[in-house]
Amino acid sequence: MATASKIKVKNPVVELDGDEMTRIIWKSIKERFIFPYLDIDLKYYDLGLEYRDQTNDQVTLDAAEAIKKYSVGVKCATITPDEARVKEFNLKQMWLSPIRTAGYYYPTKPPLLVPVERARPVVRQEPRHDNTDESITGFAHASFKLALDKKLPLYMSTKNTILKKYDGRFKDIFQELYDTQYKAEFEAKGIWYEHRLIDDMVAQMIKSTGGYIMALKNYDGDVQSDIVAQGFGSLGLMTSVLITPDGKTFESEAAHGTVTRHYREHQKGRETSTNPIASIFAWTRGLIQRGKLDGTPELVEFAEALEKACVDTVDADGVMTKDLALACGKTGRGDYVTTNEYLDAVEKRLKATLKQ
Repeated sequence: MATASKIKVKNPVVELDGDEMTRIIWKSIKERFIFPYLDIDLKYYDLGLEYRDQTNDQVTLDAAEAIKKYSVGVKCATITPDEARVKEFNLKQMWLSPIRTAGYYYPTKPPLLVPVERARPVVRQEPRHDNTDESITGFAHASFKLALDKKLPLYMSTKNTILKKYDGRFKDIFQELYDTQYKAEFEAKGIWYEHRLIDDMVAQMIKSTGGYIMALKNYDGDVQSDIVAQGFGSLGLMTSVLITPDGKTFESEAAHGTVTRHYREHQKGRETSTNPIASIFAWTRGLIQRGKLDGTPELVEFAEALEKACVDTVDADGVMTKDLALACGKTGRGDYVTTNEYLDAVEKRLKATLKQ
């Protein structure tokens, strides 16, 4: 892919800024990989905790409305405050997570080390069981459509042997929709749908090499996604997508937090080796969605080239941040690079790719 001028992005992308170390990395990603290559209208909303507090969290609602209007949003990691954070920032109250709007949450992975993808519904005001047949149906449709798009088998996992009514409702709705609406399409693509007990699925997940989608409830998904990410690589490799059942309204972000420990080191002027891959993929997945909706394949190609540059920097060049080095059994300082050094290497790779 060769590009001599900036790629025109036809419609706006909503940008949601965040907190701490990821906010710093987010800014660097924009300066290195977005502004030099794209003519893009970013609708900016500061979801940093201090500004959320100043606006009584109205900025979060405004950002959600903007994503609804423009269809695509990209989000930096943000702080969800607990008691200690309320005290640290002198907050007016303990604000909820910005990801509180109804929708469907797909932590997925860059094609690097993590072999399993999974999907889960976000249930507002958990742990209260407030899903309805309508919301479960929407989650099921989104799960089946994702499986068809990825051409991967789908497993829905619950503990319906214990939670017979609540989990049983998930099982029944998924099975009914599959039998009546999706079975023929699945079979035509050589994939399948199956319900499994969550404990059986966890055992299968650990011993497998991946290549399937797991549809999980909120708590199950929270736990299993981190096991998959850390067990098969790093949390720094996993991105998340918030998507409506029709697949049009879309928001992507890194699945990890704001990396507070690294931020404290940064504040002291010390070097940090924070993995930026998931944050980069938050941008690329949003750009790919924007390109698909707008019919601009050159934007899709650029985003895919940036993803490939991230992967090749690790796989082909052996340049990686500390978390990946440790996952490979490397513990020496010479085995990993700082965040900026990794971004330098990706930038070099990307420029070489775009010249081809």
